[in-house]
Amino acid sequence: MNKNVNFFNTLSNKKEKFVPLNNNKVGMYVCGPTVYDFPHIGNARPLVVFDVLFRLLKSLYGENKVTYVRNITDIDDKIIESSKKNKTTIKKLTKTITESFHEDCRYLNCLKPTFEPKATEHIKEMINMVSNLLKNGHAYENKKHVYFSVSSFKKYGKLSNKNSEQLVAGSRVEVSKYKKDPLDFVLWKPSDEEDPGWDSPWGRGRPGWHLECSAMSEKFLGKQFDIHGGGLDLVFPHHENEIAQSCCANRTENFANYWLHNGFVTFDKEKMSKSVGNIVTINKLSKNINGEVVRLALLSSHYKQPLDWNEKLIKESQNTLDKWYGQFEKISSEDLKEDVLKPLKEDLNTPEYIAKLHSLFDESTKGDKSTKVKFLLACKQIGLLEDKRSWDNFKKSKAKIDENFIKQKIKDRNRARKEENYKLADTLRKELEDNGVIIEDKQDTTIWKYK
Repeated sequence: MNKNVNFFNTLSNKKEKFVPLNNNKVGMYVCGPTVYDFPHIGNARPLVVFDVLFRLLKSLYGENKVTYVRNITDIDDKIIESSKKNKTTIKKLTKTITESFHEDCRYLNCLKPTFEPKATEHIKEMINMVSNLLKNGHAYENKKHVYFSVSSFKKYGKLSNKNSEQLVAGSRVEVSKYKKDPLDFVLWKPSDEEDPGWDSPWGRGRPGWHLECSAMSEKFLGKQFDIHGGGLDLVFPHHENEIAQSCCANRTENFANYWLHNGFVTFDKEKMSKSVGNIVTINKLSKNINGEVVRLALLSSHYKQPLDWNEKLIKESQNTLDKWYGQFEKISSEDLKEDVLKPLKEDLNTPEYIAKLHSLFDESTKGDKSTKVKFLLACKQIGLLEDKRSWDNFKKSKAKIDENFIKQKIKDRNRARKEENYKLADTLRKELEDNGVIIEDKQDTTIWKYK
């Protein structure tokens, strides 16, 4: 199969042809969760986006020739704060959130990454990296704190395309009296007696957040690799700092060659925040919505663009899948044709790919077996139409919920008609129709059915 793939590379700020370092060993690292709180719909987007990329790369280069690393950050100041706030141990908190995260991944039908390293299991590698940075003159120690010296790395700011002054002015840099420069960032910090810590040449302490990803990506992918992914919010300071410390510790010109970042998710056109109370966790979504509905909704916009999470989007995705599952049947595994994959090979253009799925579905309903197989394979390629039983069970449970809703609306409509409030009666009929329900008045009763 033609391996011509183009990605928009944040590092160069343009679309580029993807050329891996080794066709037999394609490497991808994606920043995973910091397990201090339950993942929300914004966290679900990179999970699904980079799962689609993983599937695409495996289709092009071979099932066993792609290494996908996604870490678990299980030591961080946020985790320490959350454990104190919730009056639980760090071990119990991180275990609970990690298990919930894995449930979320299964719910969203994401493949398991090749490796899923935990930060706490790679402290030795982190200490070694800090030692190399000190030895190479890119870090300094001050009262058991070790900081990276940003001024020692001339390429700093290239990923975010900003100079030092712009970065300081518009960033959330940590303020500390131990720094020589505001942009310098922590590599190692001392731990209090009650906080988790590990012995090191600089005393008992713990690693900085940025250091963790650099050490783990190097262990599983080497000093240089192909693709690094994550959310747009990680460009600065996290990914900028990863590049700096990795290149300087390993004396390399590059770290990851291609940087892909997904856009933000809003909720009904508002930024999600705890203060507003509009954060939707994935585990709560799973109680009422099928995971494939969420997956399709998250893929409905191009990954680089913002995505607004709303009821209309959910309903449209559910109706589409309900229609598509009407063509479901088990098929043997076959390679997908080049023309179908074309949109995904152009910077993961999932909206165009979904449009192609609609077109293939329409053709498949005309009875052409080969088109139907092509349609089903194309759905599988992005992790859809893989579990008919789960979909049927979801529909049954949805129907039970909807039945109460339908009966109440019919009751309200009949009351409105009795009171000669025909405008309200028409509004209620329209509301039922919008929810896929047709009603018909027969003598003294009203009957209903799904469209």
